[in-house]
Amino acid sequence: MQSIRLLQLGHLELQAFVEAELLRNPLLERDDGGEPGEPEPAGQADGDGEIIATEDTVDFSDRIQSADSIAGGYDTDVDNVFPEQAAQDRLSEPVQWNERGAGGGEEAPDIDQFVAARPTLSEHLGQQVSFLVSDPAERLIARFLIDSLNESGYLATPIEQIAEQLGSTTAAVEAVLHKVQACDPVGIFARDVRECLALQLREKDRLDPMMQRLLDRLELIAQHDLVALGRAIGADREDVLEMLAELRELDPKPGRAFETGPVEAVVPDVFVREAPAGGWAVELNSEVLPRVLVNRTYYASVTRKTREPAEKAFLTDCLATANWLTKSLDQRAQTILKVAAEIVKQQDGFLAHGITHLKPMTLRAVADAIEMHESTVSRVTSNKYMATPRGVFEMKYFFTTALGSSTGEADHSAETVRHRIRQIIDSEPATDILSDDTIAEMLHKERGIEVARRTVAKYREAMNIPSSVIRRRQKRALALAGR
Repeated sequence: MQSIRLLQLGHLELQAFVEAELLRNPLLERDDGGEPGEPEPAGQADGDGEIIATEDTVDFSDRIQSADSIAGGYDTDVDNVFPEQAAQDRLSEPVQWNERGAGGGEEAPDIDQFVAARPTLSEHLGQQVSFLVSDPAERLIARFLIDSLNESGYLATPIEQIAEQLGSTTAAVEAVLHKVQACDPVGIFARDVRECLALQLREKDRLDPMMQRLLDRLELIAQHDLVALGRAIGADREDVLEMLAELRELDPKPGRAFETGPVEAVVPDVFVREAPAGGWAVELNSEVLPRVLVNRTYYASVTRKTREPAEKAFLTDCLATANWLTKSLDQRAQTILKVAAEIVKQQDGFLAHGITHLKPMTLRAVADAIEMHESTVSRVTSNKYMATPRGVFEMKYFFTTALGSSTGEADHSAETVRHRIRQIIDSEPATDILSDDTIAEMLHKERGIEVARRTVAKYREAMNIPSSVIRRRQKRALALAGR
């Protein structure tokens, strides 16, 4: 069960698991890849007392009087006797990067230590609240409001609930909310997008009655129904277009400009490169593979001195666990490599030519090819990433369903079909918006892809592409705005 669990762990989870085992099990050691024994420091005498090459130079320099001693004999400063020497001494002083200094064999400082961290939204607002709110009770409410903001800067908790939790009144919380809504960035502490935009327009002195009516009908803006929108707010087309242009200059998510947490880069588990002789070379990323060893010498020495049955049982259990872990880590690495190699073999067209050549592939197809169980392949491809010439992809990305072909050729990958649907919609002219039925017919004619209208609609919605009716209104609005 533990071996199966190791298969589905990502490299960060695996590192944490191995660290815990190293702390718990005295028979496990980290394999750093170095040779046993410490090398002799350079520039030391050997066992026969042989003089090192620089010894005469060092002794000779020790017999020469320093600039400080000579200047001291004349009862004056070094600058007066050897001005050029004083300047050289200042240039040769070591730069202190941290308290330990740069020398002495210490580890070099990390450059990240000297990069200024971006303030979080909570820190940024906390500094402003101390000036805006003076009453201690109101500051407590303000602090609670800050902690209730989501990543976009919206107040995620209802006012009534906040008042109940703090034992206050709704009116008191509302009063503090109005005060803190004056904080920067403008639009923060809004309860919805309508209030967020209204706060920003009020700051610009542009929240007139007509603009307020426009904000009350955001659903018509989303539908790009300019005719109904103009009729509802009592404005002509030109006024509507001008107001929409003003809205586009606002920030509907003001909280996103601040640091929300550490961003972790995706580290690939497998590298795929073009082989010199043709084809693809697949190799594991050794940097994310933990390496551990079993210290059998220590086990043998401790076992000879152990008399208590409980201690013997503990050592036996530690040895079995250590042997299991080293074997499981090796088996995990070999399994990942085997699955990755088969994926590369089956997706050669994608690696060579791009997404239009991505083949439909299932877990069962890979499992049958490498003679493993389908569940094992599923665990291996979870939370694992592959770096290819086309970019870094999660290994599960390559597993897509198949759509039938009417030409008798190989089936088409669902990802390839989605990509082609996006291409067709992006290239459609503003005067001829394509319906889902038309897109399905085009896919059938040009590539023989058998796809139903509802499948096209499903893929389109998954890519956040609006319907043909809304796209027609959008492109008409853009065309009018560009005139």
